[in-house]
Amino acid sequence: MKVVLLAGGFGTRLSEYTKDIPKPMVKINKKPIILYIMEHFAKYGHKDFYIALGYKGNVIKNYFSKKILDWNINLIDTGKNTMTGGRLKRVGELIKDETFFMTYGDGLSNVDLNKLLKFHLKKKKLVSLTAVRPPARFGALQINNGVVSYFKEKSKSDENWINGGFFVIQRKFLNFLVNDKTILERKPLAKAAKLKQLAAFKHEGFWQCMDTPKDKDILTKILKKKSFV
Repeated sequence: MKVVLLAGGFGTRLSEYTKDIPKPMVKINKKPIILYIMEHFAKYGHKDFYIALGYKGNVIKNYFSKKILDWNINLIDTGKNTMTGGRLKRVGELIKDETFFMTYGDGLSNVDLNKLLKFHLKKKKLVSLTAVRPPARFGALQINNGVVSYFKEKSKSDENWINGGFFVIQRKFLNFLVNDKTILERKPLAKAAKLKQLAAFKHEGFWQCMDTPKDKDILTKILKKKSFV
């Protein structure tokens, strides 16, 4: 199945690393984080990638032009200042499949992608996301019987589940995305939740994003000891 990777953000909270490269190209133990993510999808047989480029996109293009991989990699310029929803809309319109994966280029997880897809197809919702249990500084979810009834970005309260990325999306969800200024994590997902069209696959295993230098240090230590998969 096709996989959309959002890899165009500025990575401002990692500015000491992202002055000359985009965040997905920041290396963890000598390997860009985007490659770890793609290897996880490839492990489950999903090797058809659509990478949404923006800030320093030429760095990603140059990197993959020199790699010999048994994958189909489509590199798509989605604009330097485009928001997450806008990037998904631009790339999604190039994909004719009714169902596809989507994730961010800065988070690692050992989520079982086969179980996630099976869950999504069973729930028959427009979107399924992977719900995880990290710090409370992330967006909060309220889940009833596997369906999201409440979605709020970056709540300071102490909810148990948050959006960990790793989505399965139906093509019809693209209608919720208006233009380049659309932020996926705000109105589109909140609207889907309100319409009871947002499902949540609960993942209790490994998950770690790379938003800050501290996050990068955590990932470096984890991946030195063992593979996250």
